[in-house]
Amino acid sequence: MMQEMKITPLSQELRDALQDKINQKTKPPGSLGRLEQIALQAGLIQETLRPVVNKPAIIVFAGDHGIAAEGLVNPFPQAVTAQMVYNFLQGGAAINVFCRQHQLQLTVVDAGVNHEFPAHPLLKDRKIACGTQNYLHAPAMSLDQCRLAMEAGAAEVKALHDNGCNTIGFGEMGIGNTSSAALLMSYFTRIPVAECTGTGTGSNMQQLMQKKAVLQQVMAHHVMPHSPEQALATFGGFEIAMTCGAILQAAALKMLVVIDGFIVTSALLAAEAMQPHVKDYCVFAHCSEEKGHKAMLQHLGVQPLLQLDMRLGEGTGAAMAIPVIQSAVLFLEHMASFNSAQVSNRTI
Repeated sequence: MMQEMKITPLSQELRDALQDKINQKTKPPGSLGRLEQIALQAGLIQETLRPVVNKPAIIVFAGDHGIAAEGLVNPFPQAVTAQMVYNFLQGGAAINVFCRQHQLQLTVVDAGVNHEFPAHPLLKDRKIACGTQNYLHAPAMSLDQCRLAMEAGAAEVKALHDNGCNTIGFGEMGIGNTSSAALLMSYFTRIPVAECTGTGTGSNMQQLMQKKAVLQQVMAHHVMPHSPEQALATFGGFEIAMTCGAILQAAALKMLVVIDGFIVTSALLAAEAMQPHVKDYCVFAHCSEEKGHKAMLQHLGVQPLLQLDMRLGEGTGAAMAIPVIQSAVLFLEHMASFNSAQVSNRTI
């Protein structure tokens, strides 16, 4: 399924007309800065001079990591993943607060948490397994598991799109997943893994040194994967693989795709290696304070929308960026033009 999904480059047919519409608004040229760029991108994605943000949504994928059970790369126990999923379902996490504030639909997906959740109306059960394998000893998942995860992520996006959503952001929860993201970053950027590795969920300096050493062992243990999909299966998590599939599906459906922080960007690195045009459909919400994210964005050649010194994950950066995207399409639709307002646009 994922191999058949073809993401086309953005049509440039409307570029001049969109840029002219932006330039004719009652403002000095370029004075709305990044909002003008987003308005142009939204129009090109939606192939219209009147882009809109419809039923914006956030999906949070949650999964556990085999290596986290040993406590080698994470100061918090693996059980925190399931505890945080319950927090999402009870409405108590930061992502819940921001989604309520900005009227974003929130979906929580069990991609592979090491816990059996009772049925809950807000939780989607897409569990591939109860956590990945420990990649110190074996690939995190099989290729079949990786493909199933990507397809499950794609299906969640398709369901939202079928219900009218055209703007979507992604978040994640998984103790140990900054380690997977660092490994994927190193694979796709060729930056040494130690330089990709940060503190994650509150590691102190001694824990960080151990984390770097363990991840160097992981990279040395595995034969270099021969494809992006193989790398995702070797180093990823079920939540990262689902995010990768979700990003690809959203772009294929010509949705505005809002990329959150370090973990979600690692999924985007894999997605871009599979389908290079996927990046054209993405807005990069913010630059995380997690070590490595700035270099990820530089590798992709993209500029983050916000700089709030955040590093929480959960899709919180995406949730903060979507209102900015809404402002961009609203100015394009509702702001007066020089002609309609009878304002001169000539300089003396």
